Amino acid sequence: MSHFSNIKTQIRNLSSLEAALTDLGIDWKSGPSTVRGYRGQTRTAEVVIEQDNGSDLGFSWNGQEYELVADLQYWQQVGSVDRFLNKITQRYAYHTVIKESANQGFQVAEQKQNEDGSIRLVVQRWSA
Repeated sequence: MSHFSNIKTQIRNLSSLEAALTDLGIDWKSGPSTVRGYRGQTRTAEVVIEQDNGSDLGFSWNGQEYELVADLQYWQQVGSVDRFLNKITQRYAYHTVIKESANQGFQVAEQKQNEDGSIRLVVQRWSA
């Protein structure tokens, strides 16, 4: 019986995911690599975060998005799964907005971290 849980996300861009993890100071390795779980069970993921307890977590492509794959019984991250995913999703969104804005000719004119944890971005594009 598998102890792995697959948790859906809205994460679709691997480079933005990797940048988000790096921003948050989370050590990760690029895959495909093995996610270790209960009693030697494994899964394959494109991004793997190793934990000290021998059980990993990872992000695996399901054809539409990167799901979080983990044996939640051995969760060893700071905070709950929801909090962990919320922090990653916020940084992921930040990188996605920056990348898409740049693709459309915009530059960041202002960036502010608000007290509530949100980020205010002002982008601009000069036209001739």
